[in-house]
Amino acid sequence: MRKTFIGPRLRQLRRDSGQTQAQMAEKLGISPAYVNLLEKNQRSLSVQVLMALSDEYNVDWRDVVLEKNTTVLSDLRNILQDPLFTGTPPDLDELRSAIDHAPRLIDNFIKLYHSHRTSMEKIMQLGSERMPKEILDTSPETMIHDFFRDNLNHFDTLERAAETLAAEENYDSDDAYAMLKARLKNKHGISISIIPVESMNGALRVFDTASNEIQLSEALDHKNRTFQLAHTLCFVEFSDILDKITANSNFGTPTNIARCQVELANYFAAAFLMPYEKFISLAEKSRYDIDRLASGFLVSFEQVCHRLTTLQRHGRRGVPFFFLRVDKAGNVTKRFNATSFNIAEHGGSCPVWNIHTAFRMPGVILPQFVELPDGEQFFTLSCTTERPVYSHDTQDRRLSISLGCEIKHADKLIYTSGLANSAERSFSQIGINCHLCLRKACSQRAHAPLFTELTTDTSRRGETRYES
Repeated sequence: MRKTFIGPRLRQLRRDSGQTQAQMAEKLGISPAYVNLLEKNQRSLSVQVLMALSDEYNVDWRDVVLEKNTTVLSDLRNILQDPLFTGTPPDLDELRSAIDHAPRLIDNFIKLYHSHRTSMEKIMQLGSERMPKEILDTSPETMIHDFFRDNLNHFDTLERAAETLAAEENYDSDDAYAMLKARLKNKHGISISIIPVESMNGALRVFDTASNEIQLSEALDHKNRTFQLAHTLCFVEFSDILDKITANSNFGTPTNIARCQVELANYFAAAFLMPYEKFISLAEKSRYDIDRLASGFLVSFEQVCHRLTTLQRHGRRGVPFFFLRVDKAGNVTKRFNATSFNIAEHGGSCPVWNIHTAFRMPGVILPQFVELPDGEQFFTLSCTTERPVYSHDTQDRRLSISLGCEIKHADKLIYTSGLANSAERSFSQIGINCHLCLRKACSQRAHAPLFTELTTDTSRRGETRYES
């Protein structure tokens, strides 16, 4: 077994309890010297001490031993690539040491950087004509994205709730809609009505609590009707879990909490329709064939892509993916991330990335090897997705999605079969946003970078007007 060191977490637990090392040692039945060695990571955690911590301090043992340092290390490395930090960056040993011995300082540093990043993005997005408050306020989308990423894009309590419900009903995938409809009616007295588009006032789903009726628009296809029922059932039966997950968040307002709970209910719906063990088993067997997974669970292509980002259960993890969805104008409409890839929050993602090319070839999955300015390499799949509704107003309003993983996982995907081997792969040089990208002589540059000056030679014309 891998040795488990918990020094900073143990020290913080002791400080939160207002205890000295001697007082903690007495409660745990060990010596003060041993507590001191544990806090300095000079001794690994034993099962006996772990159980004593769980009993005496009423903490879940998983919260004690869960290792999140990999995500923190990845975040730190990405942050230190920012041109804001000049000079020689700290090496990996320095970063790991800082995370181990000063976790709260590192957390505050990351929060400070994210605040800086958000302010810069607001300035770029809004310009100088808006009020300062709008620049300083962190967007709910950023807060929710960061909240999900801090939780490794995985919520085990929702997974277990979905599994318990599925075990109770023992249903097949093609019976999911009928089963959900029957459960809502028989257990909660909630009826389901399919309503003409014209009568829905632009809504796709309305839960009328006064009449205890869920109204679904005729515009929704069958897969999304099923998804909407599972989403609503989460609020009906598992609102206590949603409240518990968001209880210690820093969302600030009830509106932001409600928006986060909507995303968590979507998470539950995906977990229910694509049960974890069955889904990851088929994913591995099919080498992450998205169409195969969609047909196996009777869900949409986009729902499979979203679900793939959540396979981070401790001891049974799948390939870590990021997911991004944009409209034809480049606006980001959805993003989830279980990797170190920095996903653009607003429009302006790199035109070299074929998430934009996908609009020219609807329905075709476009594989691409990409490299970021810091040298990190990823494999991405981009494809258009149709909106789950039909009307004359939404014709040809496709969205484009991209699913990606670190290059070390690429060979686990069926989509790399037949492509060049690792020694011969050609990587497209992309960036996150022109404002932040430091690449020189990029033919697709649309803005000058904020943190560096490009050369200007009046006797020469380069590929763009920003560089000569």
